[in-house]
Amino acid sequence: MNLKKLTLSSLEHNLWVNQKYVEWLNTKSEILLHTEVKSSYSSILKTVHHICCSQEYWRSIVGQQFALDIEHLPDMPGRLELFEELIVSSQKLVDLVSESDESLLSEKIAVDSAWFSCNLSRYEYIQQIVLHGAYHRGQIVTMGRHLGMEDAPMTDYNFWNIYKDRFRHVG
Repeated sequence: MNLKKLTLSSLEHNLWVNQKYVEWLNTKSEILLHTEVKSSYSSILKTVHHICCSQEYWRSIVGQQFALDIEHLPDMPGRLELFEELIVSSQKLVDLVSESDESLLSEKIAVDSAWFSCNLSRYEYIQQIVLHGAYHRGQIVTMGRHLGMEDAPMTDYNFWNIYKDRFRHVG
């Protein structure tokens, strides 16, 4: 298995997980999603917004667009727009890797920001996207449990990997 295939698998899983979370969170009330809970971000929607903004920031770097200014993030849109942005961003990542040559994943990209400087491969930045999103989605599940939401979807990578062909046919 090559690096492109592994990276694409991680990004396809990321897209699927974000779709499952959007489906799940769409069944919850606006009030519940805005309810304050002690966590890195004070509500479920603020956490989703952070995931989306971070994913877009790193996607702009991986795609070498450098268009997103992390210091001036957009205000949080309405829930439906936020959920749509998350899914569109996730799909764009899948498309970016699908349409790229494998050697592009090993290419290093220098990043200088107010918080850090680094020179890592596209693959490593993609890992940042996937792992950072997983970390905060775990927080969403915990926040949800504190709010009585005990029906979070099963989004384990191995589960997806075993059944992904069925999921593709179902939608």
